[in-house]
Amino acid sequence: MTTALVSPEDLKLMIDGDVAVVIDTRDPESYAAGHIPGAVNMHDIFTFLATSDASGMAALKEKFAAEFGAAGLDGEKTAVIYEASMDTGFGQSCRGFYLLSFLGYPKVKVLHGGFAAWAADGMPVSTETVAPASAGFDIDEAAASIMMDVEDMKAAIEDDSAVILDVRDIDEWIATSSSPYGVDFCPRKGRIPGAVWIEWYRMMKPTAHGSMLKSKDEVLAECATVGITPDTPVKIYCFKGARASNTFLALKEAGVKDVSIYFGSWNEWSRDPSLPIEEGLPFGA
Repeated sequence: MTTALVSPEDLKLMIDGDVAVVIDTRDPESYAAGHIPGAVNMHDIFTFLATSDASGMAALKEKFAAEFGAAGLDGEKTAVIYEASMDTGFGQSCRGFYLLSFLGYPKVKVLHGGFAAWAADGMPVSTETVAPASAGFDIDEAAASIMMDVEDMKAAIEDDSAVILDVRDIDEWIATSSSPYGVDFCPRKGRIPGAVWIEWYRMMKPTAHGSMLKSKDEVLAECATVGITPDTPVKIYCFKGARASNTFLALKEAGVKDVSIYFGSWNEWSRDPSLPIEEGLPFGA
C-alpha cells in the first residue's frame, strides 16, 4: 500500500535528490527559530477560515493554488508538509495535505511526527530564509469530491448509510465550549445532529519520537467503536477542518474508502441559526 506518511530519513533523501518541496505550517516565529533546510513557511494553511458556499470554495482554490505554486509546486515535485508534532498543531500539516488533495495535486506527503521527529533523529536544521522558484500546477476539479458543503452535510444527516464523525475536543463535543478559540467564539454550542464522536487525539499514540498516527488495525479498532468499517461513507467535521484533516489522513491510511470533510465545520454551521444542532450533553446524559 502506498503511504502518504514520510519518515525524516526518507525526507532527507528526497531533499538531497531535489524532488520535494517542503512546507512548514508552523507560526513564523517557530519557523525563524529553526526549520528543515529549504522549507517554505505557510502558516495560513492552518489559520485560513473557509466557508463552503460557491464563493468561499472559489476563494479557497484561488488562494492556495497560488500559494502552493509560489512555494515551488509544479505537479512533478512531491509536496511534503510538516507541523511541530502530530498532536500539538491541531492537525495543521494534515490540513495542508487535505487542501492539496482537494486541489488534485498528484504527490502529497506528511512528515510523520513533524519537526519533533526530524529533530529527534538529529537531522539538520536551518535558520536561513528561503526564496523558492515560483511554479504552478493545474487544479483537478474531479478531486473536489472530498469536500462537503452545507447541503452535503444536511443530506448526510438523513443518510442512514453514512456516519457523521465529530472529532473535536471533549469540551466542544459535550457543548460546554464552542471552539478552541474560546468558549463563546461561535454563537452556538453543540453538535451536528446524528454525529458520533472520536476525539482526534485517539488516532495517534506516543512514541519515542513524539505522537504518531496509529497503525491500520489500531485506527480501524477506534473506528469500530462508532460503527465505521472500511466500507462506511464517513463525513468528518471539527471546528475549521484541521483536526478533521488529521483524522481524514488516519482513516485513508487505514483503508477507509469513502472519506470526506465538511471543511466549514462548526465555525460555519453554528453561525447559521437555520441549521439544526444538538445542544447540551450528548446521548441524553
